[in-house]
This record gives sequence, C-alpha cells and structure tokens, in this order.
Amino acid sequence: MFSSLPWLALGLAATSELASAQQPGSIVQAGNTQVSAMMMFLGNEEKVYILDKTEGNAAQINGHPAWGAVWDFNTHQSQLMSVLTNTFCASGMHLPNGSYATFGGNGAIGPGGNIGSVKNSAGSGAYDATYQDYDGTKAIRILNPCTDADDWSSPQCQWFDDVSVLSMQKQRWYSAAEALGDGTIAMIGGFVNGGYINRNTPNTDPEYEGGAAEPTYEFYPSRGPATVMQFMITTSGLNSYAHTYLMPSGNMLIQANISTILWNPDTNNETPLPPMPGNVARVYPASGAVAMLPLTPANNWTPTVLFCGGTDMPDEYWGNYSFPNYNTWTYPASPDCQRLTPEPQDGSVPVYVQDDNMLEGRTMGQFIALPDGTMLVINGGLNGTAGYAQATGQTPSFDLMPYGESLAAGPVGTPAIYNPNMPSGSRWSNAGLGTSSIARLYHSSAMLLPDASVLIAGSNPNIDVNLSTIYPTTYTAEIFYPPYFSAAVRPKPTGMPSTLSYGGQYFDITVPASSYTGSANAAAANTTVVLSRGGFTTHAMNMGQRHLQLNNTYTVNSDGSYILHVAQVPPNANILTPGPCLMFVVVNGIPSNGTMTIVGTGQVETQPTSAASVLPPSVQNSAAQGSGSSQSNSGSSSGSHTGTIIAAVVGAIAVIGILGALFGIFAARRRRAANRQNPAAAYAMGTTRGGFSVGGAATAMGMDDDRARHSNSSAFVPLQQDNSSMAWNASNVSLQSPYKDEYYGRPSGADYDPYHADVVGRSS
Repeated sequence: MFSSLPWLALGLAATSELASAQQPGSIVQAGNTQVSAMMMFLGNEEKVYILDKTEGNAAQINGHPAWGAVWDFNTHQSQLMSVLTNTFCASGMHLPNGSYATFGGNGAIGPGGNIGSVKNSAGSGAYDATYQDYDGTKAIRILNPCTDADDWSSPQCQWFDDVSVLSMQKQRWYSAAEALGDGTIAMIGGFVNGGYINRNTPNTDPEYEGGAAEPTYEFYPSRGPATVMQFMITTSGLNSYAHTYLMPSGNMLIQANISTILWNPDTNNETPLPPMPGNVARVYPASGAVAMLPLTPANNWTPTVLFCGGTDMPDEYWGNYSFPNYNTWTYPASPDCQRLTPEPQDGSVPVYVQDDNMLEGRTMGQFIALPDGTMLVINGGLNGTAGYAQATGQTPSFDLMPYGESLAAGPVGTPAIYNPNMPSGSRWSNAGLGTSSIARLYHSSAMLLPDASVLIAGSNPNIDVNLSTIYPTTYTAEIFYPPYFSAAVRPKPTGMPSTLSYGGQYFDITVPASSYTGSANAAAANTTVVLSRGGFTTHAMNMGQRHLQLNNTYTVNSDGSYILHVAQVPPNANILTPGPCLMFVVVNGIPSNGTMTIVGTGQVETQPTSAASVLPPSVQNSAAQGSGSSQSNSGSSSGSHTGTIIAAVVGAIAVIGILGALFGIFAARRRRAANRQNPAAAYAMGTTRGGFSVGGAATAMGMDDDRARHSNSSAFVPLQQDNSSMAWNASNVSLQSPYKDEYYGRPSGADYDPYHADVVGRSS
C-alpha cells in the first residue's frame, strides 16, 4: 500500500543536463492521449491528467471505452485510467494538499450520445450497459497525483469516483468552481443536464427553466444547504462556466452574460459592477479567452482580469437548450479585449478599460500565463461559438450543416503572445511563432508544463467519436515552445522549497554562474521568482490559474553565483489560495524548470499568516560574471515577449522526488488502467486564415441514423431538479420575448477526504 510521504524539494533544474534543443516558437507533436483531452490538469512534475466525456473511444479499459488517461511529461506516452461517472463538461479545482477534485458532469450515455440503457425517474441516464458509465451530474471525483516512483496499482494513484460516498447536493453541468482562501471550493450554477445555452424560449422561468437550470451555489467541503444566487437568474441563458476570480477582500469577481458582480461567499451579497462594453459575451458558448494578469510586487498583487474574444452575437441569435437560432459559424468572433481591476487600491470605482485588440477575433481562445510574465493565447476559431448541434434555427437538417456538428469554423492555428508591460498598441505579437496543423476547437485544452512549454490537446465538436468529419475527435497532443526556448542555457537554481507560508521568514535560492552570461549584477537585478498555477483546464478556461511573483533581493558572490533572498507568499490567502504551484526562477526572461511546491498548510482551514517577509538589502559585485554559453539558435527572431533572449535551448530533464502530503488510506477498491489503444491520427489543418473548405463536410460524418442524433434529442433532456415542471419542452426557435439580463438589459461535510477510512457520508 502506498504510504503518505512528506513534500520534497525537487530542484529539477539542478539535477540533470537538458538533452535536446527545441526551436523557439515551434509547435511539435507529443504523442497520443488515447482519450480526447476535454479536461486537463498538471498533477506534478511528471504527469498531466486528462479527462474526456464518456464516448466511444477506441481505447478500452475493463471492457469498455476509456474516458480518463494520464500523460507522461518525460516520455509523451499516455496510460488509461478508470473513471466511473460521465465527466462530460465537469468543472474542477485544486485542493490544498495538491490533489484535484472535479465536480458534476452529465447523465449516463451510450453510443451516439443517447441516454444510458438504465434510466432514472426523470428519464435521464443512470447507467449504460455498453459504455458502462454512471450518472455524473452530482459526482465529486478526487485524484491524488502520483509519480513513477509510486505504486500505480495502488488505489491511491487512481480516481476516487463513488457518488454513494461523495457527491454534491445538486446536479451540475457546466458549473463554475473557484477556491476560497481557506481551501474550500465554491461550485456555482450550471445546467441540470444538457443543452446549448441555459434557457428556454420564451423564457418564462429564468430561475429554474422548468427544472433545466441550477441557479444555486454550494461548497466543498459543505457549508450548508445549496442556496440560490440571484446572479444566476439575472444572467439567465449565458451563465454556463461563469468566470470566477477570488479577490484579496475575500469577495469573488463573477462575470456572465454581459454582467459583472462582486459576490460575497459568506453573505451571498452581490455588488453590481459595470457591464461588459460592446455587449461582448465571454462565457460559454461565446468562450472568450479570460485570465488574471500577473500578480507582482509592482502592482502590489492587485488582481486585474483580462477579457479577450468571444462574440457580440445579438441576444435573439443565441436560441435555447435545443440549438442556436443563427448559423453561428458565419458570425465573426470578436477581437475585443477589456481589462478590469475589480478592487482598485485607490478606492476608485471599478471600470472596464479598453485594451489592444487581439490580432484576430477568436472564440475558444485560451490564455496560458507564462513564467516570463507574458500571456499566451492559443487554440480557437475565427467564427462561431463553442458547442455542437445537428441543426440551427436557420439550418433545419443535419445534411445541410456545413461543418458537421461544429458550431464554429476557421480554426486559428497560430498562437499569439500578449505582453501586459508593453505600451498600449504594441502588446500583441505572433512574430516567430509557428502554426499548428491540427484544428483545436470545441473541447480543446492547454496547460503549462514544468519546463515552461505548453501542452496542447483535445478538440472534439462531435456528440460521439467521429474520425471522418471535418473537425474530428482529436487524440494527438502537441507542445508549444515559447520564444524563451531560444536560450542557450536555462537557470539551474538550488534551494527551491517544497512548501511556502503566508508571510514569515524569507528563504534563499542560489543561482550558479552557469545559469546566465554577462554581468552578475545585471542578471541578479533582472531575476524574478514566480509561482505558476496552471489550474484545471476545460472549454478554453483554466479554473484557478494564477501567476504570482514573490518579492526578492539578492547577494552577488565573487564566483558569479548569486543568492536570491525570497519572501514568502503575501500574508493573505485570498491572493493565492492554498495548494500546488510550480516555482520558477526567471533570469533575463528565461525561466528555469519548475519545481512543485505547496502553498499553505495543505489542509482546508483558515490559513495561518505572519508578517510579510523582511528582506535584506541587495549586495552587488561589479567584477562577477556569468559563465553560461552565449551560442545562439537561429530558430526564432522573436524576443520581444521574454525580456533578454540569449540563445539555443537544451531540452528534457530527469524528474526526481515525490509530491507528498497525500491523503490517508483509500477507502474503496479502484480498477487499474489497462489495454492501450491507438486511435486514428488527428485531422491535418490548413494554415489559411479563412479556415477549412466546406465540401463534403456533412456526408463525411460517417454516422448511421442512430448516431446522427438531433441536438435536442433525448440525451439533452434535462433532469428535473426541485421542480416538477418539464417546461423546457416549451422551447422553440421563434425566440418570442427572450429573457433579458436584468443587470444591464442584455438584447459537502467538513471531512472532504474520501481516501480517509472514517469518511462514510456524502458532502451534502
């Protein structure tokens, strides 16, 4: 039996030489994920965990299609994992000890996305005999990340997924999830079962939609009964996967439809903020790229959130649970970007501020915070929205749908980088960046890796696996290498801690002279220590993503090495909630390899704080020089995003150590991953701005009548939830009197450890 171990300081960058050069700005294939990566999170320095929806993947585990896998950072190979419930469009978040939880999903389904063979009293799927999935709408699943040093046959390395032991109070599909300062997780809103957007037409019941909508919030671990959130009613329709960001005050920024509020999780009070300029929707299925900008000493760790892309499609175009009323793939995505500082330090009224437009409009673009303080946007399409359907209000039959089931078109294969520190008008660039040959649209994902590259995976705008349509189910992973991979050497710091506190005594990190070239004083003065949390990624979002720079001073030694005196995390757990982060040392814009560290106590509790670290003054040495190589790599000329770009990189590393402080004894037997399969290669995408050709898209689907389901067929029928009405069936495409956004007139118990032997009840 795998036993709990203490967290270890891994010091990746100091343990081995990097092995192979990578071209800066390149996008290279990185193996087969076996299940399409609808959801991902980085578990530790070795493993990325992947979840798909239940569907007919060729990869089989325990006699049925798999929908869970783990991808290895060093080998680029994936191993299947057993998951019991349907994870379709779940949410997720880190836990304080480094584990991850996912919340909700959809009812059990079988081939073609049809309702499972065993139905519950509301007519939705409780279980399916073919795909062998269970209803996931109330599920809470827990995963303790493991490394190659662990026993993968142990249930401690497998998903805990048992709704009879651990579940939410309400059914949630497309709910939001956001951690609070004590590590508690708020789950907000969602559908009860399925549909395109979260409303009927006419919208006569914006609170519950006849049982189809879930307007409440609840907490994990539980803080009491689920409670209605007014914001989920006033934003009816466009409130799936609401954008949520905890603020230093403990209030939470929530943005949905075109409205924005600050919400108090303790009192359920809402403070309206200004509406989104231009009526641009950013939430699913508009799916704009949204992220918090880096938190730094320079901005006193004051959160500013950047909203880019999405769509300004008129309200009447959106339709209802069944499908959009408009041919969305013909509607251009917005290039608009807006900044919002919800809690200005000067006490002024928060306002949206126009930022530089993106280089092109994007729906389903995704922000990844890079260790050098820039923001990568990747994936997405030029036109349309997320979601899939087999008809619209303008296209009545599937055989007329030009892009199969996809509601988006024009995949954007070239990423772009946003530099928040550049002057207005010059913050975006894609100079020197490669173009992917794979369409990454609905259900694609991306995640920062420990070597500061970015894993890209997924894409599946199809109700079930489809390898022959224009935008097929995709299993091929890729890695994007940002411009800082032009460096000849990477920093190799030593002394990276395994845990951090909120305030308290500073710690020292040593940077050897071989980590840089030129003046030691200049390198030390241009060195930062950053914490990067990639979060839980799904649907072009990274729930919980944060980039926080720690304060530091330095002492330069005569041998060219220097010591960084680094402050602990600012003494406010609302700024960076307790849990796992990668720690990077960034010298002249070049990041080291990341070391996993745990912020806080590792427990769900009020985090202890101490006074902010007091740092000694910096000490320079004008004679000291670095000894790193200055050889240059001609692979890229793009250097404006990373500070000083030095030369050519050396690549993969050997990972050591074990991420510890995992939970105690696993209470249930789990089925181990088995039988690897190799689904078909991903569709090759053209690089033209206009996207794919349309010819043969509908007939290329290759689906029989049972699989070619209409988008409002039985698998999307919402379950009843505290409401006896089935009024969602009143939906029609005429959109008579659609509900308007009222704000601005838009036309689980305390013992949350399921691995502990004492856990016997549900979170509710």
